[in-house]
Amino acid sequence: MNKNILITTTENVTGREVSEVLGLVKGSTIRTRHVGSDIMAGLRSLIGGEVKGYVIALNDARAEATERMLADAESLGADAIVCTRYSTSQVMTGGAEILAYGTAVKFR
Repeated sequence: MNKNILITTTENVTGREVSEVLGLVKGSTIRTRHVGSDIMAGLRSLIGGEVKGYVIALNDARAEATERMLADAESLGADAIVCTRYSTSQVMTGGAEILAYGTAVKFR
């Protein structure tokens, strides 16, 4: 995979001119909770604080969705993905979709 594709949340890249908009690119994954994580989350809710198991799972899911978005952009020959966003939605009890999306562009 081409790791040289720039990913940004902004519409423009300083010093670069967009020559072509290639279109929407996206990547997603659906993850379910692990029983052990749920038990720890339940205990953590009693005393407060960060639920590290969920943090790790969500970070991994975002990374996977981003990699899939990059692969989509690479297949179009993109130089960058602008206006990148992430979305999360529950698709089933205990399962969530993480979606990464943006606009693939070519620079001059």
